[in-house]
Order: sequence, then C-alpha cells, then structure tokens
Amino acid sequence: MAQWQDNFRAGGKNTRLGRRFDASGRFMPEHGNTVVAQVTAGSPTEAALIDLRQSLMDLPHGANFAFTDVASYHMTVFEGVIETRREYGYWPDDLSLDLSIDAMTEAMAAKLDGFAPLPAFRMKLLEVTPHGLSLTGATPEDEATVRAWRDALAKALGYRSPEHDTYGFHTTLAYQIEWPPVEALPLYIAAMAQLTADFAARVRVLDLDAPAFCTFADMNGFPPVRRF
Repeated sequence: MAQWQDNFRAGGKNTRLGRRFDASGRFMPEHGNTVVAQVTAGSPTEAALIDLRQSLMDLPHGANFAFTDVASYHMTVFEGVIETRREYGYWPDDLSLDLSIDAMTEAMAAKLDGFAPLPAFRMKLLEVTPHGLSLTGATPEDEATVRAWRDALAKALGYRSPEHDTYGFHTTLAYQIEWPPVEALPLYIAAMAQLTADFAARVRVLDLDAPAFCTFADMNGFPPVRRF
C-alpha cells in the first residue's frame, strides 16, 4: 500500500498546519533554499498539471488540501535549508545554525562556484497521489543520473540528510490541511488510479528545466539564484 494511503487511514491534521499554511489553505512565510528542476513554463507537462490540479480540487473534500501556485511546480533534486528546520544533517556542517536564510543562500551559492553540472536526466510518473506526482527516472540510467546529482550536491554543499537515499522524487501540487474522513479512502484510491492512467498517457516524460539553486519565501515560488 502506498504511504499516502497509510497516512490517509491514520487521519488527522498536518503537522505543518500553522507553520507552512493556515486552515484556509493560505501559504505562510517559510524561507529557505533548494535545488530543483522546474516544470518548463508553457510546456505540455505544465498544461497537464493544471488540469490535474483542477481534478484534485474537484474531488470530494478537495477543500481539505492547500494547493500551491502553478508557477511553483518543480521536482526537488536536493533539499536545501529551511528556517523551520535548523539542525545539522539538514544544514551544512561548517555553517552556524543561527545564520539567516539570506546569509545561508549566499554562503551556499559560493560553495557551488565551479560546480560541474552532471548530464541531463529525464523523469516519468510513478503515481498520482492527493499531493501531486510521485516520480522516477525515465530509465534506470536516468534514475542513476539524478541520484548522482544529489550525491554531487551533497559533497559540494557539505551535508547529507538522513533521508538522502530514501527521499522520493516528486512534484507537489497540494498539502493536506487535514485528511478527509477515512470513509473517503476507497473513492480516493479509485480516483488516483484513474488520474495516474490519464496523466501517464498524456505525459510520458516530464518537461523539466535543468536543475537550479533556488530560494523561496513560501511554497508558491522558487526563483533561481544559480542555474546549472
């Protein structure tokens, strides 16, 4: 069973409620930085994601989810730092946990001076979930390449999170504010299966820009600081 189904069955409010977004689904300030491959603006993938977003909104209990702006759509290659998680393992070992996010972004950008980009990679859909897309490499070689990017960035930036090897590739469209009632789970399982089939038929390989080191003020935008 997919992890989202286990979480749906367990129910309850999101631990990020009141920190990342409020009960109305409005996103709150939460500064940080990250390395992402952004969904190419104006691409067939973006168009398919816009339709998928609406389909998820239209499901029963769609108001239980906070939906991010279309302009924010991306796939995380390597997790950067975030002001709400100041602890080593998720923070470069040689930089103070007290530094501001702006100072961290400047210091981390300097660490990436001279970073040699790895080859391009392609990603495809594994599954549509209530949160968006679960992704994998389009081929085993693509999967190895995107993971090599993650390893190289960890070395350059000086930290490797506990989830480095297990953190799944994904594109977030929504966060649950509170899970719908468990009685809705069969409906959601059926809906996700249909949406997965529809999206996979429409988008065989995602249109993604090359990875970029980005900053963010909340989950609705990821402006690039340094493109690779």
